[in-house]
This record gives sequence, structure tokens and C-alpha cells, in this order.
Amino acid sequence: MQEPISRLSRLNAILLKLQSRPLVSVLQLAEQFGVSRRTIYRDIAALEASGVPIVSLDRKGFALMEGYNIPPVMFTESEANAMVIAEKIIARSNDRSLVTEFSKAVDKVKAVLKNTQKEKADFLAKRTIIGKNWDNEVSSDLLAPIQEALTDFRVLEIHYLKADATEASTREIEPFAIYQNTFEKWVLIAWCRWRKEFRSFRLDRIQGLKKLEEKFPSHKLTLSEYVEIQRKIHGH
Repeated sequence: MQEPISRLSRLNAILLKLQSRPLVSVLQLAEQFGVSRRTIYRDIAALEASGVPIVSLDRKGFALMEGYNIPPVMFTESEANAMVIAEKIIARSNDRSLVTEFSKAVDKVKAVLKNTQKEKADFLAKRTIIGKNWDNEVSSDLLAPIQEALTDFRVLEIHYLKADATEASTREIEPFAIYQNTFEKWVLIAWCRWRKEFRSFRLDRIQGLKKLEEKFPSHKLTLSEYVEIQRKIHGH
């Protein structure tokens, strides 16, 4: 009886992977679950036989058919607890838009929890403290729109106030990546059309932001390559 149970668990996990990613390769699935690629192909065929519309993408992997929705999945207690901790960490972020959007996402997760899981999750939340940003400082409200512009390859117009400046300058930038520095400030890496190079912009220094209709082509430089270049420049 053990094999059918483990296979059912694997089928559910594969379905979840297909739901959460635009493309899943057979090799990735085989390595994750410790089975052969032939087994994964059989699992995909079993899901298709059960009515799940799966599309093969030029031998690169598989994806769910566009527009197909899977009913909400049930979460284990440990998964629910992980979401509680994540919510606590995000709540200490100093960007209001991130806190707001993540809270809405967590509400959707909690909506599918069993009553006992909800009670335990609420209890854990009351007994958990994250020791950063104690004063709940909010220094920006721009992370969510910047994330959208980054993934849509949308040009941004910003009014940016440098540390040593008295007036903000207007710039058009192409969002490239986002990170949080050692001072827990959110920073946007972007191609600055004015300087004609990649620059870092602290979100708490952006005085105004406008998402333009213009789109830009994806930069060929990868984030890891950018990091390596910066490491060489700064001697780290």
C-alpha cells in the first residue's frame, strides 16, 4: 500500500509545480522526486487521463493550459506555520506596499486552512517576534509598482533625491533588479538613461514615480553577472 500513497503524493506535488510555474522540465521533476524520467512521463500521462489539461512545450517541459484553474490546495500544519513566520518578517519591512500585498496573499492562504490550523496559526503569530525594524518604520510605498514595472519591462520616470542634494532630479530608468541593503533599505538597480549606466536607487529617496507606456527590451546582462562586475569594481 505504500507505493500508491507515495505516488499520489508525488502527483499532487507535480500538479502544484505546474500550477506555480510557467514551465516545468521532466529532468527537474525527476531530480526533485528521485525517480526516473520515464516515471515522470507516466505521472504526466496519469494527470492528463484524470482531466488535467497539460501542454508539452517543444520538448522543453510541460505547462498547464492557459486559463485552467486548479481548486485551492490544502496546506499542512508546517506549511501554514511557515506562512505565519513569513508574514511576521514581511510585516517588519519598511515598504508599505509590500506589507499590504503580502497580507492580502496570506488572507487567501488562510481562507483554505482548516479551523484547527487557523487556530494554531493565530496562536503561533501571537507567540512570535521578529527583531528587526522594532519601530515599524515605513520609509517607502513603491515596491509593489516597481516590481510590476520590472516584470513588465516598463520604463519608469522617477524624481530622485540624492543624499547630498537639496532638490530631486527627474530621470527615466529601466528597472533591472531589487535588493535590500545592510541597513534594511530597499534598493532598485536600474539602467539610468541619463547616466547611460546601471545605477542603484534607494526607494526611500524616490520622491515621485510614474510608470510610462514605453517598454524596453530585456537586458542581456544577468543579475549574477551584474553582481560579479560589482564585486570586481569594489574589490569584494
